Amino acid sequence: MKIKFFGVIASMAFALTAQAQKSVPTAKDYEQFPETRTLVVLDDNIMSDFNLKIEKVMEKEWRETKYEVIDRRTFESKRVDPAYSFLLTTTVTYEKDKTKARYVYLSLLMGKEKSKVNTMPDLISIPLAYASVEDQDYVYKLTSFVRFVQNHVDMIKKDPALLKKTAESPLLYYNKNIKSLAHKTLYLVKEDLEKSLQNEAAVSKIYPHKFKFVTKAEVTAAIENSEKDVVFLHKVGPEVAKANTRCFKMIIGADDSDVYYFDYHNIDKKSPDRLLASDLKKMGKM
Repeated sequence: MKIKFFGVIASMAFALTAQAQKSVPTAKDYEQFPETRTLVVLDDNIMSDFNLKIEKVMEKEWRETKYEVIDRRTFESKRVDPAYSFLLTTTVTYEKDKTKARYVYLSLLMGKEKSKVNTMPDLISIPLAYASVEDQDYVYKLTSFVRFVQNHVDMIKKDPALLKKTAESPLLYYNKNIKSLAHKTLYLVKEDLEKSLQNEAAVSKIYPHKFKFVTKAEVTAAIENSEKDVVFLHKVGPEVAKANTRCFKMIIGADDSDVYYFDYHNIDKKSPDRLLASDLKKMGKM
């Protein structure tokens, strides 16, 4: 499955249309990253849940570089300086997507001279939410996302040859970890599953490994406590029926913040904005 960005747009909503292939990072970008100062860019809404959470997460979890927190206006003046890297929310649209849906990602970008936002080297990006969904429900998972961003960069630095395998879609590369789910307990928030799967008997019929229905508070605790051998679902959807828009699904480790499964489907009457039976079947393969 090939995923292409049509444009990576900073959350200040610049009207960019260039394709994101230009922002594909090189081994040199990953090599230079530790020498940069990472600027964490706050959203324009100073009361956003992201702003309230990200500073606490960075203080506790960030280990790769020296960092500081800036606003969007400062980002505009700094982003052309290669001495900086940037952790920020970006808005993404997709090539040939007639729905014009906009998705919020967490992105780690490198500063670049004479660049537009969508041509800054993108070291890694993670889908967070739909831009049209006001409830920032992903925020309680930010700790895992920040850990994963660093793990991914470390992996590429140690083995630059992996850039070829991750070039089309870095997150799809991690499906190599699916078999490891046999040794994990999958935490599921019931409402994230399609209705026919919102009971233990139905899940057990198609998913052979350990799982547990939990609350969001229990997922939060598992992440904060780095609970061993626990993985959880991160689902990104529009929350209301929007045909042909995407539903993203990721399984992430609470202890190691590795990705064990990534996929998406186009939403329609047969495939709602939920984790599907087909996902559990793929994840259950030995």
